[in-house]
Amino acid sequence: MPIEVVSYMLSVEDVKRRLQFQLILQCAPFLKGIKVACITNVDKEVCRELRTVLAGTGIEYRILTVRKGRCLVFFFRREAFKAYLNRKDIREFLSLYGYGCAGGEADVDGILQRLSARVCRYSKEDIAFPHEIGAFLDYPLEDVKGFIDNGGRNCLITGYWKVYGDAEKAQMMFLAYDKAKTSAVNEFLVGRHIRDIACAAA
Repeated sequence: MPIEVVSYMLSVEDVKRRLQFQLILQCAPFLKGIKVACITNVDKEVCRELRTVLAGTGIEYRILTVRKGRCLVFFFRREAFKAYLNRKDIREFLSLYGYGCAGGEADVDGILQRLSARVCRYSKEDIAFPHEIGAFLDYPLEDVKGFIDNGGRNCLITGYWKVYGDAEKAQMMFLAYDKAKTSAVNEFLVGRHIRDIACAAA
């Protein structure tokens, strides 16, 4: 994608259009239904437009923390995300970090509140960054664990995340993410609203 297009779209005066483009550019795999969640930074003054921009998409969001005029925003579709959190391997992994989801049905709001609290504590420099967030973002657990165990070093390959497990499968996912981004951006540039782009995958 030409850098000129990205630069132009991220500088347009229409705040809602600029926000739509940012979300499409940075969250395309999620919007297209490949991932169950995504995360991105949004300017604080633009955050108030999120509700309007996402209306009719079925997408919910939580602001995890606000720092230096930027909001760290987590996006998800509730039912798909809840089903993901209820996976046995995900429940067991997150329970190691105090998310209280080892048994029973996942409490989406409680779990996100816990994540927000940990990210906020990191922002205040009380704890190390909560790298378990990779599990929230639908990264393979073996790669999330590998990143934590290795302190981010010694990975096999790097793409949308650092890979410690199945490099071949990860490369296929990276290609799928790239394809989703190209598709979503092209749809937006020919006039489709983020609602149409996202709902086609819901």
